Amino acid sequence: MMLTGAAIYEEMGHNIQIIPFNKDSLNPNSYNLRLFNELKVYEKNLLDCKEDNKTETVVIPERGFQLNPGKLYLGRTVERTSTDQYVPCISGRSSIARLGVSVEISAGFGDVGFGLGHSTGCFWTLEISVVQPVIIYPWIEICQIYYFKTFGDITHYSGKYQNNNGIQSSKLFKELQ
Repeated sequence: MMLTGAAIYEEMGHNIQIIPFNKDSLNPNSYNLRLFNELKVYEKNLLDCKEDNKTETVVIPERGFQLNPGKLYLGRTVERTSTDQYVPCISGRSSIARLGVSVEISAGFGDVGFGLGHSTGCFWTLEISVVQPVIIYPWIEICQIYYFKTFGDITHYSGKYQNNNGIQSSKLFKELQ
């Protein structure tokens, strides 16, 4: 069962945290999250899942930044979120998708407890790719978060991406050591 926008608003400050929160970003059953002004890109074209692949940081200027096909851009939300009762999920906004921009490749599903233990929650890392060149801007509402009610006993997430302080590149190599 998915929470409505009204239910998300009622849970703010209790079982859901979105910091900073702007009521104007609340939708009928989701909340729009904004793109921070930095991206990470992998330094090498060939990535190895058993290695800690190095990235470089790109600042998105106010005048915009061109994204190109064939490149993966890692971004993050401006907002930090956490929840101890609901399953958080994100997906790209349809207006962004209609420009050929994918915001999450397959990592839009969060875990109950993601962001707990950090006083202001955690950022969401976005896996951004495009089908044709597109100029993006910092602070745009790029994706939306929505919440599902849980059934059964809750086990809070405590994995390798918990308590992040920025854009997180893949940590799969930690599982393969």
